[in-house]
Amino acid sequence: MPIRLYLDEDAMDDDLVQALRLRGADVETVLDAHLAGRPDDEQLAYASSVGRTLYTFNVSDFMTLHSAYMAAGQTHAGIIFGQQQRYSVGEQMRRLRRLIALRSAEAMQNNFEFLSSWG
Repeated sequence: MPIRLYLDEDAMDDDLVQALRLRGADVETVLDAHLAGRPDDEQLAYASSVGRTLYTFNVSDFMTLHSAYMAAGQTHAGIIFGQQQRYSVGEQMRRLRRLIALRSAEAMQNNFEFLSSWG
C-alpha cells in the first residue's frame, strides 16, 4: 500500500501540498484534520489512527515520541523528518515523491526516515 502523508504545522506549506496532490500523492494536512494548534502527541496519534505517515521538521519532539511509542509497544504509521531551511519546496516534493515511490506504508510502520536520505 502506498504511503499516505499527514503534514504537521511545521512542514505544511500550501505550495508543497498542492505540488504533491497534483502529482497524485495522498496528502492530508493539520488544517484538513482541524487539528491546528494541537500538541505533537495528538498529531502523531491522529496520523497513526488514520494510517498516515507524518511529515515534520520537528525532529527532537517526534523522535522522543517515536521512542515513547516503541517503549510502550504502541504502533505509529511512520515519521518523515525534513529540514526546513535545507530544501526548497520543489526539492522537498521530489524527495517525498521518491520515498513514496520506493517505500510502502507497511515498511514505514514504526519507522522513521530522514528526507536527506532520499536525494
